[in-house]
Amino acid sequence: MAKVSPLMVIPPLIFAGFAVMAYFGMQRGDPNSLPSTFLGKEAPALPSATLDGFPSVADADLRTGEVTVVNFWASWCPPCRAEHPVLLHLQEQGVRIVGVNYKDKTGAASGYLTEDGSPFIGVPYDPQGRAAIEWGVTGPPETFILSGDGTVLHKHVGPLAGTLYTEDFLPALEKALGRDLDP
Repeated sequence: MAKVSPLMVIPPLIFAGFAVMAYFGMQRGDPNSLPSTFLGKEAPALPSATLDGFPSVADADLRTGEVTVVNFWASWCPPCRAEHPVLLHLQEQGVRIVGVNYKDKTGAASGYLTEDGSPFIGVPYDPQGRAAIEWGVTGPPETFILSGDGTVLHKHVGPLAGTLYTEDFLPALEKALGRDLDP
């Protein structure tokens, strides 16, 4: 009877281990969702700095009794630019939007909003991304829906576009507002 070397058995065992891990990984919930630890809790603080030339907004402005959308964006971010018309459309429909500018150069960010229009009631400036870390943002764009008392109701990762916008974000926003919006 031939003797089998242990070195010949190890690679198939490693492969089988990875296959089992992959199988169980695929059996979990929605693989695209990144749950926010802040859902149902008070929103973290906004950056105290403001983008030059744009309105400031304070944490108290998130607790005015009105639903507020907080959008983390940057002028260098192509998906942020892609969702910009949607933010302008929401603003036209009376949605309050705070735009936290993330790891951007002030001139580029100010120029972008001046040229393409600003949908924001205030533009806090987060040049090092510290506030984004506090909010659990992994990268722009990310958007949060806050209730009138500043409680995080919903987190949307990625641009406000396509079916994720119409089937996930928009229904959550309409529910929070208690009214329908034009898509």
